[in-house]
Amino acid sequence: MRRQTRILLWRIAALCAFAAGAVGIVMPVLPTVPFFIVAAWAGSKGWPALERWLLNHRTYGPVIRRWRERGSVPRRAKWLATATMLASAVIVQFMPVPQWVRAGLPVVLVVVTLWLWTRPED
Repeated sequence: MRRQTRILLWRIAALCAFAAGAVGIVMPVLPTVPFFIVAAWAGSKGWPALERWLLNHRTYGPVIRRWRERGSVPRRAKWLATATMLASAVIVQFMPVPQWVRAGLPVVLVVVTLWLWTRPED
């Protein structure tokens, strides 16, 4: 694959992740920081200016840098993510979705929650 094509694909990935994170700023159920972490990672591959901007951002930069350096997640974020995932698992039980979604989503969320709580804290 040509270098320009790879850079374009990394930029598209970074932009998509950044857009999802930006939506998360105004939508409380959508996480912001994980998408910005992905945007910074993809930016490091094809959009260094975006990566620098995210790393130097007053609010999100320190969290992204801690994740890169130590893989750490603040305890408050762990509790918030756990509560949000629990609420999502309960809400989906009352929605008109296929049975496999009702059964599978809670399993996936439990696995993600267990993984999250194994991350170091600040």
